[in-house]
Amino acid sequence: MKTIKTFLLMLFIAFSNLAFAANPSVPQEGGKQYAEVIKGNDTLMVNPMNKNLYGGPEVEAIKNWGIHSPNAVGWGNIFTILQGNYFSTIFAIIVILVPLAFLTHFMVVGQKKFEHGKKIRVFSNYNIIVHWCAAVPFVVLCLTGLVMIFGDKLGGGSFVRFARDVHGIATILFVIFGVLMFLMWIKHALFRAYDIQWLMIMGGYLSKEKKPVPAGKFNAGQKMWFWVCTVGGFIMAISGAYMYFQFADIETLRMMALLHNVLGFLVIALLITHIYMAVFAIEGALNSIIDGHMGEEEIAILHSYYYKEINAA
Repeated sequence: MKTIKTFLLMLFIAFSNLAFAANPSVPQEGGKQYAEVIKGNDTLMVNPMNKNLYGGPEVEAIKNWGIHSPNAVGWGNIFTILQGNYFSTIFAIIVILVPLAFLTHFMVVGQKKFEHGKKIRVFSNYNIIVHWCAAVPFVVLCLTGLVMIFGDKLGGGSFVRFARDVHGIATILFVIFGVLMFLMWIKHALFRAYDIQWLMIMGGYLSKEKKPVPAGKFNAGQKMWFWVCTVGGFIMAISGAYMYFQFADIETLRMMALLHNVLGFLVIALLITHIYMAVFAIEGALNSIIDGHMGEEEIAILHSYYYKEINAA
């Protein structure tokens, strides 16, 4: 009985505190912000890794946070507007419209097919292992990132927190193998003059004809994906670390969040493109990064400059 009375008393005190606590949605006495009138704020909100962000400095950060704050400065306004209203919508548009565009391409132009009689070795076992060890965590990063973007639509809770934790682990794996992949293929990913021609004809993917396309071992589209995946991926890893560990002031964290999301648009769109090209656009193209071989006709048509290099060697 005594235990029950103690529990009820504690419950009453808790509800009383809530009833008379400051309301975050309205200005407090003297026009002060919510955090300025909460007693013990410095004690409750201290992050040992960043004492310059929480506690007292956190009050100043909140004062220039929102769209309607008369003292708003820096990235507060644009961050609040984009993060609260547009980022998730843009990601949803990309996830829906990009696959629809490629579905239309598949139905109208169709899959490119080549003779696969004679095979030429284009990727070594090392190339294949490093590619997949970087690719798998990269795809996991994109999927778990989308889970966090749409976390409120997915009900939040443990599932989203699990996705966040997996996101962090996958980042470490990607950075390790991403560096190896960058060093492995940077020479082939450098842009050449003929890549402009490739872009002008969109790599020949809008035509059903089999005409030699100006491209080296990697075409211009693959090169763009390489740089976005590696350099863009590394930048996202750095900005993600800033947000996760919060070892910066609020303005820097806002900029990192904006950068992370904008790069995310590009990464998701190009990842879908890369998967479509490898799995659907060209018959058997995925096999080249599984067994390392590509059909001679496919190389001669889609990688004509590389084909000349092979024959000249």
